[in-house]
Amino acid sequence: MLQTPYQHTSISTSAHLAQTMTLLSLSATELAEKIESELSTNPALEMVEERRCPMCKRLLPPTGSCPKCSQPESYESTEPIVFISPRDDFYIASSKSSDEIPEEPYAPESVDLPTYVLTQMAGDLAKEDRLLAAYILNNLDEDGFLTTSPMEIARYHHRAPSEITAIIERIKRCDPIGVGSANPKEAMLTQLDVLEETMRIPAHTREIVQDHLSKLSQHHFAEIAKELSTTATNVQRIGDFISENLNPFPARAHWGDVHSPHTENGQVFHQPDILVYHLNENPENPLVVEIILPIRGTLRVNPLFKASLKEVEEQKADEWREDIEKASLLVKCIQQRSNALKLLLEKLVVYQKDYIVGGDKEMQPLTRAVLARELDVHESTISRAVSGKTIQLPNRKIVPLSIFFDRSLSHRTLIREMIDAEDHPLSDSEIKDMLEVQGIQIARRTVAKYRSMEGILPAHLRHMSRPTR
Repeated sequence: MLQTPYQHTSISTSAHLAQTMTLLSLSATELAEKIESELSTNPALEMVEERRCPMCKRLLPPTGSCPKCSQPESYESTEPIVFISPRDDFYIASSKSSDEIPEEPYAPESVDLPTYVLTQMAGDLAKEDRLLAAYILNNLDEDGFLTTSPMEIARYHHRAPSEITAIIERIKRCDPIGVGSANPKEAMLTQLDVLEETMRIPAHTREIVQDHLSKLSQHHFAEIAKELSTTATNVQRIGDFISENLNPFPARAHWGDVHSPHTENGQVFHQPDILVYHLNENPENPLVVEIILPIRGTLRVNPLFKASLKEVEEQKADEWREDIEKASLLVKCIQQRSNALKLLLEKLVVYQKDYIVGGDKEMQPLTRAVLARELDVHESTISRAVSGKTIQLPNRKIVPLSIFFDRSLSHRTLIREMIDAEDHPLSDSEIKDMLEVQGIQIARRTVAKYRSMEGILPAHLRHMSRPTR
């Protein structure tokens, strides 16, 4: 007797969660297309020609944002003002003036993973080794693992296995670190090697990655602690360290600053999903974060359709009920998407305020895992919320939202500025020393990787290309 309602609730909850997650991963443009598609196929769904604030539900004037939600509680507050806006000038076809389009649209470079990795190391490889590296990189699977063995590559290219292994080791230290490994364990051990150059690794971390990952995933902390002669609390701390710092599937990360395997070629960002600006355009005022909901009007379940359900023939009643359920679910899930984005942006803009206001050099190290813990959600929820979305900064530059998690951007910007100002071609070791003076501890090979990511040649080649005076 109790089974039926329990199953119905479970199914409804699962459908709600699944649709919310799907909508969360959509950009504003994609969401507008989804809503348009549902309106054309579901008679129970309707768009009322009235503008209401998605947050407080009050009626809005024909243009502009909510006069309540877009204002701070106090003008002395330094907290950002984050709200959902039914802004339609970016998304609704109308007679827009050209000055509504950002002056400097941000055009990303769209590359696949093999090209992205090869770009980092090509400048330091001999010509014949570049071809070999390209071959290896084109044998990666979607998780970034090598699908063929070094011995097979050596036979195919008539090279010594040790030469193949050396190139694979160089690939594994490129961004994303661990790419080109044979399996998740090897990728994580490589990441530990790199982390060890700049930070202290907790004791027993390597042994746990090497031999106890399965038990760790099942939270068998006491059993692992007994084998390693340590405490269960310490094992749990190591588990937290591994979760925060290591990625067993390197290619699932969003590599670099704007690189994403799903970005369309030639895309230019003219329609941001989020706007960030200073209140009243005054840099002394708090930041305003406007999350765009691309709807002209108010989406709801059609009340006439719902009322007519009592009068419809029984054979059609089930179909009508299904339409009403789908319409109601869509409206609820869109609201849930808006709430999730609002919570995310409230934290994210505080973390990266220095970058938003001051530029690339001010980017703070931040991972999706850290933010997920702050918001008490799964890391995949953060990834969906960030995926495919763009944000317009106060300087009107439009960038992918994923750039807020680019931990190398500030260092790459400093390296680029040092090289732009050099009076002689600086070696990677010299740049490393200059960064240390500024309190930045990174390895020389990391400097070389970041330099390559910026498309800058090594010192000896810059010297050769420098014009004679």
